[in-house]
Amino acid sequence: QVQLVESGGGSVQAGGSLRLSCAASGRTFSSYAMGWFRQAPGKEREFVAAISWNNVNTKYADSVKGRFTISRDNAKNTVYLQMNSLEPDDTAVYYCAAAYITSTSPRPNDYRYWGQGTQVTVSS
Repeated sequence: QVQLVESGGGSVQAGGSLRLSCAASGRTFSSYAMGWFRQAPGKEREFVAAISWNNVNTKYADSVKGRFTISRDNAKNTVYLQMNSLEPDDTAVYYCAAAYITSTSPRPNDYRYWGQGTQVTVSS
């Protein structure tokens, strides 16, 4: 069992930055690939970024490549999403999720555990 709690969301102007954190409970955090997803009002949940259990592999949605960076600290049971050059289209609720897989995945169905989400609002 893994419980996930996101933090770090807020309101920023376009061009600004935010750093999201996702703290995980449980001793097996380092066994899980982690992902960030987001859902804007009226839209489906979409993949943002993922990182493998051992920090070796990362994957990003095309819309965030070069602007967002995913990282993890297994000693702190935490995964991060550094978001730079934010745009109004980045406005959404951001969720972290854990998947018991060996690499990374953009598919929500591969993720077993989900956090409650944190709101990110980017104004123009």
